[in-house]
Amino acid sequence: MSRRLLATAATVAAMAIAPSAASAWAPASTAPVHPGVQTFTAGAQCTANFVFTNGSDTYLGQAAHCSGTGSSTDTNGCTSASLPIGTDVDVTGARVEGKLAYNSWLSMQSSGTTDGETCQYNDLALIKLDPSDVANTNPSIPKWGGPTGVGTAAALDDVYSYGNSELRQGITQLSPKRGKVVQVSAGGWSYSLYTLTPGIPGDSGSAFLNGDGRALGILSTVAIAPLPLSNGVGDIGREIAYARAHGFPDLTLVNGTEAFRGGLPF
Repeated sequence: MSRRLLATAATVAAMAIAPSAASAWAPASTAPVHPGVQTFTAGAQCTANFVFTNGSDTYLGQAAHCSGTGSSTDTNGCTSASLPIGTDVDVTGARVEGKLAYNSWLSMQSSGTTDGETCQYNDLALIKLDPSDVANTNPSIPKWGGPTGVGTAAALDDVYSYGNSELRQGITQLSPKRGKVVQVSAGGWSYSLYTLTPGIPGDSGSAFLNGDGRALGILSTVAIAPLPLSNGVGDIGREIAYARAHGFPDLTLVNGTEAFRGGLPF
């Protein structure tokens, strides 16, 4: 059994692009909007993952379930309810509220998707940033740098993440996490993994990188069984491919301006 990690207010290479120029983005050291900031959708708090573009607009990723209207055990995106496209999303560091522009749950329901793995693990949403906030954005992952493209992983591979749950009360030293993949789902849609300190409520949607610094996936669930306290991470390559086939044909993940560093989380 898995639960969503939601905190309330009470071809793969082609899927990523290098920034056209470092000057196109705010410096990573000072950018107020970046992967790892907190997002609030109708009071539900999550962690942003990657920066995306379709060539004209800029988006910040979060988990689709961050706009869900059911319980924490509603993990099937083909049957779980969500707030509509156009919903305001408060992005920490942004001057203007973003808008929910894509939600995989809503897309799967409108298109009649029934594949079990897709329904269970396709958990990507896109927040359209106001143009005035794009110049204050950087696509690099805090602490680790990257992403350096889009990739996959196998059992026992290293993974890196950056969670930002408000339950950590602003202690940023606890945000970077390193761990290992322990299992890949049969269809390749999801990775079960352990990190030194697991993802907690509010970390939902946070970015995961593989050992090469490539974007691997986004945090979706914490498992109760059969792997207690493991986290479920949806494969970002498959999630991008689905979005491309359902209304966002030019969607690409933006690489970081900072080199991937890896190493220890402290």
